[in-house]
Amino acid sequence: MMTEKPLSKRQQNILQFTRGYMDDHGRPPTIREIGKAVGINSTSVVNYNLGKLEEKGYLDRDPDVSRGLRLTEKADGLAQAVSQTATVIRNAVDRFIKIPLVGDIVAGRPVMTGNDTFSTYDEEDAVELSRAMLSEKPDGLFALRVRGDSMIDAMVNDGDIVILKPQYEAKNGDMVAVWLRNDTTTLKHFYNEGTRVRLQPANPTMDAIYVNPEEVQVQGRVLMVLRQTA
Repeated sequence: MMTEKPLSKRQQNILQFTRGYMDDHGRPPTIREIGKAVGINSTSVVNYNLGKLEEKGYLDRDPDVSRGLRLTEKADGLAQAVSQTATVIRNAVDRFIKIPLVGDIVAGRPVMTGNDTFSTYDEEDAVELSRAMLSEKPDGLFALRVRGDSMIDAMVNDGDIVILKPQYEAKNGDMVAVWLRNDTTTLKHFYNEGTRVRLQPANPTMDAIYVNPEEVQVQGRVLMVLRQTA
């Protein structure tokens, strides 16, 4: 048994336009209306493709009746299948989100930044994640690429990407990106010790950083670490 040749893109467009026209107007379109809608200047070419659609069982034609087109159950089934496929694709896309990769953050000794923001990547840079991977709502999340090895015992290595939730306060033990008043940035565990804040590395060879609370601005809390294996 021979497999039926699939519809050409032009034939699919004709069917799609015809269905939409009939839904909107309650009657089939004319040959010229079909041609104009799908970009075919020749009525004979439109007729040829309508003939192919009739041969394949997608429509019936009555040559003695003006606008004598009728879509068949097979065409209805095709439209339903296309709609279901579109829904599956849309749902798959909806399961993923893009999180902007906005710069670097140093996991080591703080470095001078020259301003209160991270270095800027191209606006097209983004990290794509499944929503199922996130325990928090994705609103406002941003990503930073880690430079340095002060957080290696927290499984954060040089070149890894951290996903952060923007916030300006932190609980003791949170891993946060912070900006210090002397225009430096760093990634550390946060501990508020009353008269001072301790920014604790997760590397036994490095010392903690102690600063006055008013000199620290938390910019985000780490939710997830994406390991870079390349």
